[in-house]
Amino acid sequence: MEELPSFHNDDAERYFQEAYEKQMAGEIENAISLYLKSLELCPTAEAHTFLGWAYSYQGRYDEAINECRHAIDLDPEFGNPYNDIGAYLIEKDRLDEAIEWLEKATVAKRYESYCYPYYNLGRIWERKGDWMKALNSYESSLKSNPNYTLARKASTRLQAMFN
Repeated sequence: MEELPSFHNDDAERYFQEAYEKQMAGEIENAISLYLKSLELCPTAEAHTFLGWAYSYQGRYDEAINECRHAIDLDPEFGNPYNDIGAYLIEKDRLDEAIEWLEKATVAKRYESYCYPYYNLGRIWERKGDWMKALNSYESSLKSNPNYTLARKASTRLQAMFN
């Protein structure tokens, strides 16, 4: 998990942490409730983004996108919500729309996981049949995180197609 946001309220921070733990344990409804409590006390880009992530577990992509937009309004430099919007749009088969969001994630100033938007861009280019762009995106993902298994497998699979 990335560094916790700066909360100005200890209860909000506690609710956020508890929500994350519930989400990781698969208790999505409880997580959502706790993220909402955290947001009531202290709205943060992270809590909105993670609430959106919890909604996505339930297939509630429009609500997830809305939460990410709230996160961007609070902190436009936070990269996670840009990637997440792109990922949710991929799930909704709105590939062209997703590209813009994922590209924004790759240049966000406050982001620790650039491998994800590059990987997601690779998924889009692969679905569109642009193998070189897909391979380049997967390779960019691996430059960001050489241990990212999904990008490694995708890159290897595409390289095999060229042989």
